[in-house]
Amino acid sequence: MSASPDVLIIGGGVIGLTTAYYLASDKVQVAVVDQSDFGREASWAGAGIIPPGSPKNPRTPYDQLRAVSSHLFFRLSEELRQATGVDNGYLCCGGLEYADAAATGGAEEWRSEGVVVEEWNAAQIRQREPAVTRDWNQAYYLPEMAQIRNPRHLKALVAWCRARSVELRSGCPVFGFEKTGERITGVKTAAGILRAERFLIAAGAWSDSLLEQVGVQPGIHPVRGQIALLNASAPLFNRILLHGSRYLVPRPDGRILVGSTEEDAGFDKRTTAEAIRDLLNFAVSVVPELASASVERTWAGLRPGSPDGLPYLGVVPGFKNLFVAAGHFRSGLQLSPATGLVMKEVIVGQEPSVPLEPFRLDRPRPGRLRPAFRS
Repeated sequence: MSASPDVLIIGGGVIGLTTAYYLASDKVQVAVVDQSDFGREASWAGAGIIPPGSPKNPRTPYDQLRAVSSHLFFRLSEELRQATGVDNGYLCCGGLEYADAAATGGAEEWRSEGVVVEEWNAAQIRQREPAVTRDWNQAYYLPEMAQIRNPRHLKALVAWCRARSVELRSGCPVFGFEKTGERITGVKTAAGILRAERFLIAAGAWSDSLLEQVGVQPGIHPVRGQIALLNASAPLFNRILLHGSRYLVPRPDGRILVGSTEEDAGFDKRTTAEAIRDLLNFAVSVVPELASASVERTWAGLRPGSPDGLPYLGVVPGFKNLFVAAGHFRSGLQLSPATGLVMKEVIVGQEPSVPLEPFRLDRPRPGRLRPAFRS
């Protein structure tokens, strides 16, 4: 690096790049390093579902983070498009969530937040989404649910950062830290010692090994998620369809993303015949006409899981200039605008827009949580 930046971000996924976006927008000098290509891990692999939220009445801290992100996404998408010419495919298409009779809460949980939700019966589902299986007798319609195209969004963020003189260094793994007292003075990389005033660990599923070197073991671990991309040639349905942790995301060009698995497979990103078969069976069970769609591609990503399902955000205990933003599990892309904003605020000494106490690195670990809408 030609000169020491104000902030060095370790990890060039959607969390690291979005934080760089907000920092650089405030005239902070930023550098981002990544062990591989930017945005090519979990950020690239997701489906791009943006669930709705209302910042006024969040039920939990996670819901507040989700709501702030939901409200930021349209403006962020427009600013990236205008600055780079890259359209990330942001589309407020609405989402239809299967109403499981065994589930509790449902529409009332959304209403309690101030989110617009409609309860559709079988006749309404048939009228508005005729391709959906007749087994869906009741569903919740969320008109404010949106989607983006992950690869395009990452491309736009990278282009914006380069245009704003954010230094991007790919193929640069970080091996350790230089420390003096309560301060990090540099990171040890394949390119030598890199220095900055402040440092952010945003390395996704690889964050735990870095945090371990500064005396913290939060338990961030890889969770493999497999996805299939189908091509129906023309759109069969218009809204995102959700059933538990699985989903169908329709693109305007007739392609459909089908996801996703949750597998403890270490750092193995291979797809498996069994998992892809199950995803295809799920797709056809929801939209029978997909039986004749072509399978265009399959892939897997390694999502950064945490013991309680919530991300770690804020300062690393014991250090004054080391921060973390990791462990978003299946919600990294959907939470990225709020995460990037609050991390910028904490790093530069501003009051965070979302209270970060529930996300601190040394928080107690309750039983596993199941945040709504994981993509």
